[in-house]
Amino acid sequence: MDIISTKNDITTLLLGEDIQDIRTAADIIKNGGLVAFPTETVYGLGGDALSADSSKKIYAAKGRPSDNPLIVHIADIEAVYKLASEVSERARALMEAFWPGPLTVILPKKEIVPDETTGGLDTVAIRMPSHPAALSLIRESGTYIAAPSANTSGRPSPTTAQHVEEDMTGRIDAIIDGGPVGIGIESTIVDMTSDIPTILRPGYITKSKLEDIIGEVEIDKAILTPDPDIRPKAPGMKYTHYAPKGKLTIIEDSKNPGEVTGNVIAKINELLSSAPDNSKIAVLTTREHEKDYNTDSIILLGDKKNNTTIASRLYAALRECDTIGAELIYSESICQDELGGAVMNRLLKAAGQRVIHV
Repeated sequence: MDIISTKNDITTLLLGEDIQDIRTAADIIKNGGLVAFPTETVYGLGGDALSADSSKKIYAAKGRPSDNPLIVHIADIEAVYKLASEVSERARALMEAFWPGPLTVILPKKEIVPDETTGGLDTVAIRMPSHPAALSLIRESGTYIAAPSANTSGRPSPTTAQHVEEDMTGRIDAIIDGGPVGIGIESTIVDMTSDIPTILRPGYITKSKLEDIIGEVEIDKAILTPDPDIRPKAPGMKYTHYAPKGKLTIIEDSKNPGEVTGNVIAKINELLSSAPDNSKIAVLTTREHEKDYNTDSIILLGDKKNNTTIASRLYAALRECDTIGAELIYSESICQDELGGAVMNRLLKAAGQRVIHV
């Protein structure tokens, strides 16, 4: 265990995954503190989900609007029945198929869950992570853990403990370092309170995978057409997310969305050549196209033929743009298969929906 900062009267500890460090972290949770921990998706910022004060601390640490609901993390399916007032057969089927794993279900909540955790909604978002350290922390804490991503609000989600340190040192009590995460984008969120289950946030568990288990599933229209006036039922539905500090613009071929055509490459090179002198620029591209652009500031997203590599690299790549001080960032669009669509959802939010169609 190391101390990485003492600031604002908060001493931030860097912990490992051994049981003694997990118990130290669990004691912090029990005593109303905040701990960042690894999951299979991204690092979460955890506090006691049944404590209104702990949830308020999470919002404060992140600088997050308090109407943006938190996800409650559990370690066994039976915990759902203590948190939710109603659990349908379809919801149970999804839990049995995909838990532990990167799926969050929204259900009507019981009074035990404070409004501060649910953003004032009468529903609760629940998931069971598969990362061993996350499950151990939940069990050792003796409670359920509310945890959004462990970054300051609007910034790229953290996929390593070092990313958490950048944003959260001196704001929270401890960070459990579990190394790089595997999936790299947040869990799929599906609302099970409507007649037809509805995806509120796309992720690794795709629409077709859900439909294989329970039949028809819809995608919420707000995913495709963001509305600033909506009251969010799930994290990420309303506010700008994942953004680097520089201005990010996506370049997309209007006739071939997601394909890196000659038109896309030509447009990015045109933007590079017309940029103001001395401006710091970065290009987000895949391994297949890294030599196509007239710049040395290339940041790789992964392999075009394998969107899992792009998902796992996306947030780290956006943070690398900040590391090099990029003021202007140009990105290819991502292939719109199901997982690619989830990645593109994050990329569009990071760009504030800024797209040049060619």
